[in-house]
Amino acid sequence: MSVPPVLLAGGGTTGHVAPLLATADRLRRRDPAARLLVLGTAEGLESRLVPQRGYEMAVVPRVPLPRKPSVDLLRLPGRLRAAVAAAERAIDAVGAEVVVGFGGYVATPAYLAARRRRVPVVVHEQNCLPGIANRLGARLAAHVAVTFEGTPLRGAVHVGMPLRAEIRELAAAGDRPARQVAARTRLGLDPQRPTLLVTGGSLGAQRINDVLGAAAADLLATGAQVLHASGRGKAVPLPVGTDPARYVVRDYLDAMADAYAAADLVVCRSGAGTVSELTALGLPAVYVPLPVGNGEQRRNAEPVVAAGGGLLVDDAPLDAVWVRAQLLRLLDDAERLRGAARAAAALGVHDGDERLADLVVAAARAGERA
Repeated sequence: MSVPPVLLAGGGTTGHVAPLLATADRLRRRDPAARLLVLGTAEGLESRLVPQRGYEMAVVPRVPLPRKPSVDLLRLPGRLRAAVAAAERAIDAVGAEVVVGFGGYVATPAYLAARRRRVPVVVHEQNCLPGIANRLGARLAAHVAVTFEGTPLRGAVHVGMPLRAEIRELAAAGDRPARQVAARTRLGLDPQRPTLLVTGGSLGAQRINDVLGAAAADLLATGAQVLHASGRGKAVPLPVGTDPARYVVRDYLDAMADAYAAADLVVCRSGAGTVSELTALGLPAVYVPLPVGNGEQRRNAEPVVAAGGGLLVDDAPLDAVWVRAQLLRLLDDAERLRGAARAAAALGVHDGDERLADLVVAAARAGERA
């Protein structure tokens, strides 16, 4: 299938860059000759991740949108003009017939440049609560795609999250028990023990590290083993005498798909990508929302928890008492875990990249007709 030239805009955080790259990969699989250009900043993660994936990147100045009156607000018009001009040059360079925005600093100038160039816009919002850039983009867009149903954007269509290829392939694979055994073996774990995966994301979460590490003896007393990704530069304070073969701490997990495949239960933050991956895989979780921002992480996890796909606890109440009263009870109940896995899987979307790619091609075709 022929794919039109596309400018994809998003950056700053993994939450924006990961779905952008998954969508670009899907468009390229549909048409290996497709002309794709990514718009990003020189400072963001995209400056490293986009070239690593083999895509060309055009740079725009970083333009934060101030939430309160400040000196930055006075500088905004000039910075925004420069960024929009850079985005227009990127549209012209690739001959873009559609601009796809994933939110963040990069998306606003891309949306405004697309309007000036009369190029259709497709917006993808990752969180239940949309950010400033995508609230603007939705007003200009031919299509608005959202990860979670009920996201308050005009004309929103639920497509789910474009997933990384390795997660999508794991979700599509059968024979979960055999995959668990193989993944545990590759990770150096006991292939037969129930497994708790603990992760605070690539940067780690010290609160989760402290509380789960202190509860190591109680966790291991259930007969389970723990694989704990601490985050680079962060420690897990384990009690003296904890068996390192059963409570395994690594600062970073390169093979995240193996970690997911090995797990029966996950303790994690509730970023949109994490929630989407776990539901696609049918993995129950204890979600500990990041205690900053506008509460979007809590909202991301609430529908899964309401359906029975896991538990939700805020950062401050997560302590030894809560772990003993709630987490241990779930971890030690195989039937309840199976039920939570089924509930999580019922909300999972495996083909978000396909659905979003369909909207991108449709927007370009409608633009041609117009």
